[in-house]
Formats: sequence, structure tokens, C-alpha cells
Amino acid sequence: MPRLNKYIASTGLCSRRKADELIEAGKVGVNGNIITELGFYVREKDKVTVDGKIVRPQNLEYYRFYKPAGYITTSDDEKGRKTIYDIIPEELRHLKPVGRLDKDSTGLLIMTNDGELINSMTHPSLKVPKVYMVTINGRFTENQAKEMLDGIEIVTDSNEKKIAYAETLPIEVTNKSSVIQVVLYQGINRQIRKMFAKLGFEVIVLKRIQHAIITLDGLKKGQIKPMKPKQVKQLQGYLSKIKNNEA
Repeated sequence: MPRLNKYIASTGLCSRRKADELIEAGKVGVNGNIITELGFYVREKDKVTVDGKIVRPQNLEYYRFYKPAGYITTSDDEKGRKTIYDIIPEELRHLKPVGRLDKDSTGLLIMTNDGELINSMTHPSLKVPKVYMVTINGRFTENQAKEMLDGIEIVTDSNEKKIAYAETLPIEVTNKSSVIQVVLYQGINRQIRKMFAKLGFEVIVLKRIQHAIITLDGLKKGQIKPMKPKQVKQLQGYLSKIKNNEA
């Protein structure tokens, strides 16, 4: 028998942490009775409701998607711009992206209906790594790499000042351009572009090649493929180690 919060998370509605909040707020019922006990266990025949609506566990799905440039990572846009759901098959449009890539960026998006996994991979306290290949205009120096590692103040889209950090590994550097591998542990919108802009560079190409231990390998632009059960298990194990400070 699963705990009530785990049962709710298995419906894809939210993470276990959010489920706990719903339970404490008196929004969860079992067989018509409001349950506020966090350790409550659910039996197979029980009917669970959230805000009066019955919820049921769903088959959890995990996909890798190679996002091309020109699409925003959302299901709807008031400006009428193209979204990733314009090119994802209709039968997979119930899946949600793990994090985002901006309109001009390309690369790996993990798509899933597993709310628990989405929360684990995007929660700022866990610092799950995201790896990018970035091309900028101009020569990237060791001093600038140190600046990015030590932290650069940027202004967020909500006009807040934040210190952004990035690990960098130059792959190919010339006077005209540089190709750099960048690793992020934060989730600030357009973070890489803003950090390089602060150093006087323009980002020409930005592609995410890895999120946690899942890579872009074997995908073509615009392609979406199911993750293998072994990949999902390895990813879940990796996230569990991070939570326990073992990774």
C-alpha cells in the first residue's frame, strides 16, 4: 500500500512535496473523507479525490526530445509563437518538459508525466547538472572562465539581481569564435546568454547535450524517442544519490 502523497504523485498531478501541501490544506479525500494525515496509506480499492475530483495512477512515460530552434518550451503562448507541442505527436502532448530551453536554443528536453521526477530534476536545492555546447563570438580566456566559475551578477526576467555560476571547458578557441562546454547547476532563464553578454560576448549557438545522466546521443532535431527502462532506472538511481548527497 502506497502512502497518500506517493499515490497522488503517481497520478502525475504533482510531486510528493506538493501532495503533502494539498493534504495539509484539506484538499484531499479518500472514500469521501477528508484526510490531513501525511502518513495515511491508500488501499487498492480506495477512491482518492483532490479538490473533489477523482485521481488515479497513470502509466508513467519518459521520452527524450531534440528541440530545434524557433520553438518555445510551453504548451500555449499568448503571442502566438510556435511551441514544442506544434511538432510533438498529438498522442504525446500530455507530457511535460523537465525544465526549459529558450526559443533560439536547441537540444535535449526530457518529456514526462512523472511529476515527482520533474520536481526532483528542477528543484534548486538538488543542483542537477545540465550540460551545453555553446559557440560565442570572440576568444574566451582562462580569466573569463574563472569569472563564470566565481559568479557573475545578472538581472533576471523579473528584474532581480542574482549571482549566476557556470563551469566551463573550452573545446575550440580562436580569435573570431570559441566553442565551450558549459555546465549549469542553476535554473535562471537565459542564464548562459546573460552571463556571456556580461563578459562582452554574443551567443551564436546554444545546445543542451545532457541533463543529469541523460544525453542527446542518437537523436535528430525534432525527434522524440521513448527512454529505455534501464535509462529511467539509472536516472532515478542517480537522483536518489543526489538527494542523499552521494553523487
